[in-house]
Amino acid sequence: MSRLKIQGGRKLRGRLQVSGMKNAATPILAAALLTDEPCILHRIPRIRDVDRILEILRSLGATAEWVGDHDVRVEAKHVSLQGLDRKAMRSLRSSALLLGPMLARFREVELPEPGGCIIGNRPLDTHIYALVKLGARYIKSGDAHHLSAEKLRGCLVVLPEFSVTATENLMMAAALAEGTTVVKLAAAEPHVEDLGHFLVAMGAKIKGLGTHTLTIEGVPKLHGAEYTIIPDQIEAGTFLIAAALMRGDLRVEGIRPDHLDIVFQTLESLGADVRVGEDWAEVAAPATLQAFKLQTMPYPGVPTDLMAPFGVLATQCSGTTFIHEKMFDGRFGFLNELIKMGANAVISDPHRAFVTGPTPLYGREVRSLDLRAGITLLLAALLADGETVIHDAEIIDRGYERIEDRLNQVGASITREE
Repeated sequence: MSRLKIQGGRKLRGRLQVSGMKNAATPILAAALLTDEPCILHRIPRIRDVDRILEILRSLGATAEWVGDHDVRVEAKHVSLQGLDRKAMRSLRSSALLLGPMLARFREVELPEPGGCIIGNRPLDTHIYALVKLGARYIKSGDAHHLSAEKLRGCLVVLPEFSVTATENLMMAAALAEGTTVVKLAAAEPHVEDLGHFLVAMGAKIKGLGTHTLTIEGVPKLHGAEYTIIPDQIEAGTFLIAAALMRGDLRVEGIRPDHLDIVFQTLESLGADVRVGEDWAEVAAPATLQAFKLQTMPYPGVPTDLMAPFGVLATQCSGTTFIHEKMFDGRFGFLNELIKMGANAVISDPHRAFVTGPTPLYGREVRSLDLRAGITLLLAALLADGETVIHDAEIIDRGYERIEDRLNQVGASITREE
């Protein structure tokens, strides 16, 4: 258990380097199970979710070790289901990404219900539907999901929703299935495309990456590969929102600008000036920012993981901002914490909220309810008058590497207590 103490009101100045993408690292590490040859992965963030995925891989018998500051080597030559760390599985939502590769590798898998952030209902129905279409048999016993298949066969799969992790599971399983799989209504987020590029580097045959229709021609065997994952789109967006919120002088570096079009557009819509270079961006915010409308959508829309950071920015905008969270029904808890700090917000139902500003924020004791709520409260604390204490701060470590050290280097005052 950790807590962060933040002294608010300090200007942020300098450069922030974006890490490798959390949501790309976890499925790509899971995909290393698809081959018995070594995989070398670069730009892997040192975050809690990555550590847990590595623990799970080791429990299966794989070698998974850090060979550099952000470089990991995985070799899944001698692996079996016998030693699977069920406790680690239950603690991590990303463990669901092991369904596809373990089914393809072992032809059988039993996983406990994955854990992770409490942000609303996140059933595995779409994952199960997709894998059953490939020929798997499914049995649920208690909280365990059991899948088995003598053979996986390619087919047409029309996903019932734009599910990122179900698309990723299906891609990984179909890469080793017999025949051709066509996936319609596939998720097209940057990290889904990145997983596809890694699978291609391993010898998979996939067409349509970055679109909502994928064609995957199964191959008998995949080989090892060396690969560098993309920069974290969500971390980049978080830092750009921080720049607008604090009206400081921040340059966010190491980004993929083409993954952030909607973030730039949204910041400009509320009056900020955005300057973009080849791999960097800066945001200059005027004294008065305008209220805006925000609706989360599948890529290339506003990511649900940036809804909460935009929510704290709305507290400093003139007028009433309407937020429509379409993806999940439990993501507005952060607003209750912001209200403790002085925000004027109303949650009208599980998917809609209104934030009226500008309002001053004051240091208070608050709680990190989930990963994105935690980083949002940290942004609010940077702006607030006085000291803020964020409890359960270790949740932030699931997705942001050394966050207090990096922000302190650009002018923040954050200390951690274990």
